[in-house]
Amino acid sequence: MSGAKVKAAIYGTLATVILAILIVMGSRNLAHFDAALVGYTFAVLFAAFGIVYRYAMWLQRPPTALYWRRGWQLFFQPRWMGRNLAQLAARLVGGFAVNRFIWKRNWGRGAAHMLIMWGCVLASAVTFPLVFGWVHFATVPGRFDLYQAHVFGFPTQTFPVESFFAFLVFHALVWASFLVIAGVMLAMRRRMREHGAAAVQQFGEDFLPLILLFAISATGLMLTASYTWMKGYAYDFLAILHAATVIFTLLWLPFGKLFHIFMRPAQLGVSFYKDVGARTEPARCRRCGEEYASRMHVEDLMDVERRLGFQYESDIPGIEHYQWICPGCRRRMFALAQGRLWGGAAGRPAGAPTLD
Repeated sequence: MSGAKVKAAIYGTLATVILAILIVMGSRNLAHFDAALVGYTFAVLFAAFGIVYRYAMWLQRPPTALYWRRGWQLFFQPRWMGRNLAQLAARLVGGFAVNRFIWKRNWGRGAAHMLIMWGCVLASAVTFPLVFGWVHFATVPGRFDLYQAHVFGFPTQTFPVESFFAFLVFHALVWASFLVIAGVMLAMRRRMREHGAAAVQQFGEDFLPLILLFAISATGLMLTASYTWMKGYAYDFLAILHAATVIFTLLWLPFGKLFHIFMRPAQLGVSFYKDVGARTEPARCRRCGEEYASRMHVEDLMDVERRLGFQYESDIPGIEHYQWICPGCRRRMFALAQGRLWGGAAGRPAGAPTLD
């Protein structure tokens, strides 16, 4: 096993152990832990290991490692800290809460992504604390008409059982399911009707995530319908079916398309990198003298290429590396090289113009 895999396995194991300790502590030594949910808990622990392991492997790749390290360095530089904090707040709202970059593509993709994302966020915010025993509800002693929420074992808000607030809280997963199902339907509609999407889609990357999200939401709604209107009819079967879909999704999470949920926040570092690069010294083409990128970016790119084993050093006087050439001059140099090869192979036609 390589050193990168060993390091990633250590990080994954450490994250899993920390999460297990938090579950024990948050549930007051498992006093508020529901043994019926142990399958979900072990699936979450496995998912935590897989997610951290894959993330650690991803961060150890030379390009990602450089962006990750440089992004934090630039973000915490004192002279740009205020501007970076303001940009961070704006990007968290525009890039994550609103998904502005997806709405720019078309309304269907934006609406589907928005519904699925916020449905999953709501469901996760409710499900994981309940499964881990971090949150539980109990009646107030001597008042069976009042419920009290307990967070990490500490009593918090009290509210009437028949109140509208209680109705919203106890049916939060229902609202989340409605959002996810609506988003999945919009996404499925696009994949079946748009020829461009249909030409490149794959079952494991495009359909399976939507099918799993729909299955979790649909079976969860069936459970609610069973104990609310059907006197528990087929509840045991539905509970097993729902558990199977959730556990399978958690086990598949580190390996499938949904892993981009955890990779996406790293894009913030890339955006800060670009912003700072635009404010710092530019790189000038060693052939034409035009600005074409930031000097920091070009030097980092050369460092990454060396780490990956690519050698683009140049023996042309004044041009130490190919990356010091702007894209326009690269195309010109390519055309000149092709012209020289053509002229050397076929001979220069009479009256042909020179290429120099």
